[in-house]
Amino acid sequence: MAEAVRAGGGERHGLRGTIGVPGIVFLVVASAAPLTAIGGALPVMLAIGNGAGAPSAYLVVALVLLLFSVGYAAMSRHVTDTGAFFAFVTRGLGRRAGLGSAGLALLTYTAIQAAVYGLAAATLQGLVVQYGGPDLPWWLWALVLVAVVAVLGYRNIDLGARVLGLLLVLEIGIIAVLTVAIFVKGGPEGTSLSSFDPSTFTSGSPGIALMFAIASFIGFEATSIYGEEARDPRRTVPIATYVAVVLIGVFYALASWAIVTAVGPSQVVSIAGEHPADLVVGVVSGQYLGSFGDHVLPVLLFTSLFAALLSFHNAISRYFFALGRDGALHSVLARTHGRHGSPHTGSLAQTVTALVVLAAFALAGADPVAQLFTWMSGLATVSVVTLMLLACTAVLVFFARTRLDRRAWNTRVAPALGGIGLLGILVTVLANFTTLIAGSAALAGFFIALVVLAFVAGWLLSLRSRPEGAAPTASPAVEDLAQR
Repeated sequence: MAEAVRAGGGERHGLRGTIGVPGIVFLVVASAAPLTAIGGALPVMLAIGNGAGAPSAYLVVALVLLLFSVGYAAMSRHVTDTGAFFAFVTRGLGRRAGLGSAGLALLTYTAIQAAVYGLAAATLQGLVVQYGGPDLPWWLWALVLVAVVAVLGYRNIDLGARVLGLLLVLEIGIIAVLTVAIFVKGGPEGTSLSSFDPSTFTSGSPGIALMFAIASFIGFEATSIYGEEARDPRRTVPIATYVAVVLIGVFYALASWAIVTAVGPSQVVSIAGEHPADLVVGVVSGQYLGSFGDHVLPVLLFTSLFAALLSFHNAISRYFFALGRDGALHSVLARTHGRHGSPHTGSLAQTVTALVVLAAFALAGADPVAQLFTWMSGLATVSVVTLMLLACTAVLVFFARTRLDRRAWNTRVAPALGGIGLLGILVTVLANFTTLIAGSAALAGFFIALVVLAFVAGWLLSLRSRPEGAAPTASPAVEDLAQR
């Protein structure tokens, strides 16, 4: 990894970093943007999903991802590559399917990052106006955010992890304070466990709740993305994977349960429908935290969004790096910074792609929340579930062919159960996709077609030969799988 390799006339190095379990967990949880999920997505889940049963949706998704994580963690001991799902699918299903999955990953992260840019810019715009600043167009604030994220993403991952760590502590802290305040003070109907009853979970539209819940876990694969920059990746990545899934799932379930308690299970659907934008950052926070919550929560909502932006930027730039190193894209993307050890050319490429997507929506006069955030979130949800299904299949095939790990639960049973769960979630997502993006059937069809095209585009990249000296996508022990 430390050895320099010539690529395309430039010097290319392995990624460098000393990030440990806490740092990787910070990066994963930051991309999940806890305050964004609780303050932004949860009210919609409550209003048009399964109402008081929303907390159970987080637990169901967390359980499915934990089953998936068993095989994912087992395979991560044999795969240390910043391409994450791309590397896993390549080693399990071959280079063509692997590059198809890379296309899906780039689509997923580009879409969700664009969505968050829209919401973050609108949030920043509102904060500036609230405190007496100028009322500037949302896209100007988006450009400012792109510039700051570009600078941090260009640097070493350790710097980004420290920034995300600080923001995440504040973000989780305020949600924890609000949660405790609600349970201490109590709600209008007391504290009830009905949110976790199967009958409550299946009421209303549980499929919509599952869609928002799985979207809240986007960024989950980051535990493997940073494997090359981790201390002792064989130990760090598996531990970080389990910790991240459990932490996110339990945290979301407790926080959403608190919000249901604060409003009252019997009233939560109607009140959430009346206050979809300010149920948490407004109605509930004002009632339980007073003026402190009214001023602090909106600011921390913005920092939550910024943390997610930086995390997604890091993920996309590392995918570019992996594809450049593989030879699927130009080798210039495989160069790393001589001093920072970061994939700086991939970071610059990611900044350009973000600008292109934002420019398209800005020129079309789109609303940053109702259209940019909503549509791109829906697209990312379909893409990421498809990607995880491919990765799950790759885990099963990898261990069946290599026999590198003979533990039945870790390599066959748990991954198979996780795959069944993911397939069920994907079917549910597709059945409710039009509702998720709040658009027409034609628009839903267009976005689903983009998912298919992204996979096909990646598959076609396999026709591009690897440049001389390019790093293989698989270790020698399983290189024969990558040649398929």
